[in-house]
Amino acid sequence: MTENIIIFDTTLRDGEQSPGNSMNLEEKLLVADALDAMGVDVIEAGFAMASNGDFEAVHAISKRIKNAVVCSLARAKVADIERAAEAIKPAKQPRIHTFMSTSKIHLQYQFRMSEDEVLDLIASTVSLARKYTDNVEWSAMDATRTDIDYLCKAFEVAIKNGATTVNVPDTVGYTVPDEYYNIITQIKNKVPNIDKAIISTHCQNDLGLATANSLAAIRAGARQIECTINGIGERAGNTALEEVVMAIKTRKDLYNFETNIKTNHIMRLSRLVTSVTGQQVQNNKAIVGANAFAHESGIHQDGMLKNAGTYEIMTPESIGLVKSNMVMGKHSGRHAFRDKIKDLGFELGDNAFEEAFNNFKDLADKKKEIYDEDLIAIVDSRTTSKSDPIQFSGLRVVCGTIGKQTADLTLIVNGESKSVSVEGVGSVDATFKAIKTIVPHEAKLKLYQVHGVTQGTDAQAEVTVRLTDGTRIINGHGSDTDTLVASAKAYIDALCRLQQNRKDVEDINII
Repeated sequence: MTENIIIFDTTLRDGEQSPGNSMNLEEKLLVADALDAMGVDVIEAGFAMASNGDFEAVHAISKRIKNAVVCSLARAKVADIERAAEAIKPAKQPRIHTFMSTSKIHLQYQFRMSEDEVLDLIASTVSLARKYTDNVEWSAMDATRTDIDYLCKAFEVAIKNGATTVNVPDTVGYTVPDEYYNIITQIKNKVPNIDKAIISTHCQNDLGLATANSLAAIRAGARQIECTINGIGERAGNTALEEVVMAIKTRKDLYNFETNIKTNHIMRLSRLVTSVTGQQVQNNKAIVGANAFAHESGIHQDGMLKNAGTYEIMTPESIGLVKSNMVMGKHSGRHAFRDKIKDLGFELGDNAFEEAFNNFKDLADKKKEIYDEDLIAIVDSRTTSKSDPIQFSGLRVVCGTIGKQTADLTLIVNGESKSVSVEGVGSVDATFKAIKTIVPHEAKLKLYQVHGVTQGTDAQAEVTVRLTDGTRIINGHGSDTDTLVASAKAYIDALCRLQQNRKDVEDINII
């Protein structure tokens, strides 16, 4: 019989740990809704103890998710577990995910604890978590560099005290497929109560082996894969959800497994996460990259014309790349627009629909052709809050090699209109200096990135601006057919987020 693999998505927790990937509440809710609609089994909504913002996000997601298990991470501390329990209390299916390091290097240098002390801590914290929910996951941080006999003992203690899932994280991306397969096999053979828990895999991608390791683990007996959309996450990232899901689906001859993922939602989720984090997907990225279904070689093109199966092992439609014949333009009405965005995988409430439709009409006045990617950018840009204290109002730029480069900028700051005219070394420099003149700040620019949504000189530009105040790194995003307007919007967005995120947040490296 075909066995089901549980897909545990940690885009909103581990994915957000990567510098600049922080999301506001509206963005997290948008991603969580899309993950639930996609069929993800478990959504790790955040780390409730990390900040009030994280707690609020986990709590809000817990109240609205209809199908998936909602999970909060917690360290092996009483306060963490109680905070997580409070955050997930409204969830239909709540889970607490707690963890502790088990490797000698972590225990000696980071925690300064003995192995016996750690076993006692596992017992007390897992049993505490179990008092709040019967769905408890325990993770052995740095499992792949842990002595196998001690690792098995730790899992035995966790299961004995109520853990229903035990996770084997490759925290530093150190293991390789054969070794990871053997680790999972030994856990199955040496942990006497392993039949009472599901074995989970969580692989970092430091050696580019996260997907391969995860697939090796399920062949060895793991039944949950922890992953993120686009593989985002700490350092080199995590196992990419789209890669493991499509590998299982495409290679049924090797993997007698299935998942609950509606794969035609994959492209929508990839674009959404790209939009809210600003982390662009490389063109040659498996499954969701721009070149994943592109064929330039003459031999390949000849084969594709005769039979697509000659060079495509999956169809574009299987991941949601559906090209519609319906052309959208300035004469398109509400009914056509609603049908179109529904085809693209969006469900909008009345207010959100009206806002998106008005933005579409504004764009249609500027562009001759509206592409699917334009519509996705419009809908995803709804995450920008109209309550932000700084609002873009207007921009005029003088640039080129003749005369001075200047930016005439108007912003609405706390309801008051403010205008300046500033010179700079180029148009972007002048624009950013104008923002800093109106809103003085000490934040430093770490990244300025421009990405064209579609082809053509009238294409929308999506701009990512990364700012840091020395402790926090925040991305801002903006889109417009004018690249400089998009740049100003992105800088303002980052500035607003940086101000909103000025709170005491523990800097914790976790599984």
